Amino acid sequence: MSAESFKYLITGGYVVLVYALSWIGMRRTKEFAGFSIGNKDMSPYLIGVTLAASIASTATFVINPGFVYVHGLSAYLHYGLAGSAGTIAAFLTLSRGFLRVGEANRALTLPDWIFHRYQNRRFSQYFAFINLLSITFVVLILVGCSLIMTSLFPIEQKTALVIILLFVFSYVLMGGTYAHAYTNTLQGFLMLAVALLLFAQGLPLFEGGFIAALRSVNDNYAAIYNPDSSLYFSFFSVFASGFIITFALMLQPHILTKVLYLRSEADLGKFIATTVVVGFLFTLVLFIGFFARVSGLEVSSQDAVVVEYLNHTLIGADSSGLLLTFIMLTLLAAGMSTLDGILVSLSAMVVNDIVAPLSHNSRNGLLWSRWVLVGVGLLGMLLAWNSPPLIGLFAQKGVYGLAAASLVPMLFGVLFRQPLPLWLVFGASLIGLFGHFVLHLGVGIENPSISASYAILASLVYAFVGIVALRVFGSRSKNP
Repeated sequence: MSAESFKYLITGGYVVLVYALSWIGMRRTKEFAGFSIGNKDMSPYLIGVTLAASIASTATFVINPGFVYVHGLSAYLHYGLAGSAGTIAAFLTLSRGFLRVGEANRALTLPDWIFHRYQNRRFSQYFAFINLLSITFVVLILVGCSLIMTSLFPIEQKTALVIILLFVFSYVLMGGTYAHAYTNTLQGFLMLAVALLLFAQGLPLFEGGFIAALRSVNDNYAAIYNPDSSLYFSFFSVFASGFIITFALMLQPHILTKVLYLRSEADLGKFIATTVVVGFLFTLVLFIGFFARVSGLEVSSQDAVVVEYLNHTLIGADSSGLLLTFIMLTLLAAGMSTLDGILVSLSAMVVNDIVAPLSHNSRNGLLWSRWVLVGVGLLGMLLAWNSPPLIGLFAQKGVYGLAAASLVPMLFGVLFRQPLPLWLVFGASLIGLFGHFVLHLGVGIENPSISASYAILASLVYAFVGIVALRVFGSRSKNP
């Protein structure tokens, strides 16, 4: 079989399989709750793989290896080590308390959880609106997937954008959360196979030793803190910001709400263990950045490192082109595994937490969620149509702002039995949100993870000072 025939055969097979899984999901989706979080009948292992695939998207498989290619070991430690630690810490800290509150109040979305925790509809609507910043991540995924698709098929990037969006639209519209979970599990196993394959394929480049290979580029490329880098040059920029921002990123609507899919607290251990193991294996794909740089590959742009490395490496070694086709399609699946989750969570959130409260009408939620999903997707495509350079940094601007705004309300909502006063958590959220944008866009801190981390720390300080003040002055008022 020729490479060209195989390309279209495996693509067609993948499309048919995705639609089959979506059809199964559609049969299980009878109402808005099923569209949003399912019917509490999914395995914790399936949910864990789904979550890992949602976290490790186009950013992990396509964009972040470019940062490793440019900045070296410091970038890998930021994303692979500090980021992984932040992910684990977030789920160990938040999952149980988040599930308890969500179960007790039958919360369907993250802003819905906020409403039940703080009993204020305006605050939950504010939360819903700021979660729309996730649209910047939709743009990243669309651009990353379109780059891969143009390397596979003789089409222009804008045509690829339309095809990707229509495909994801169609199967998510069918089955909502079930379509997302079933297809993500398929995509997750494909991603796992490719991550292990590419890692093993590139290891011979390190036969003389890992650090020695990196030093062959230059000494700073192998340094824990890279003085040549404008992004990863200190303990805070490499480790502290990587941990802080990744912890906060787990509060995104398409990530943390996966906890609400679980049947009970008894499933938490299996769910978290699956997420951690599979997610760690996914980070092995970051080594492609090292492989490309050590091999001496010159790339046209940072965002194209993975695509150009695969074309350079596999075209000669895989004369049939079959392996290259399989890997490229899997990278597409990596992007779609997150894109579908974001679209489901955002559409459910807009309907449940913005449209229904403002219209005072909760009927036809399932229909409305599908229309909103189309609108969110089209907005993402418009922003991706003429995408900015370094799309990874563009996405980080918006998503990191969301993370900075979410941390205190979510973290303290889980850790404290009694909800904190609204003025305190709302003030902390505003400090996180605007602090990030002021530091990044106004002051000129280039690395969005640093500006967001400073903003998060400022919001935490504000919250702790407020708590101390409440206890001091509260006790005085009780004992005059």
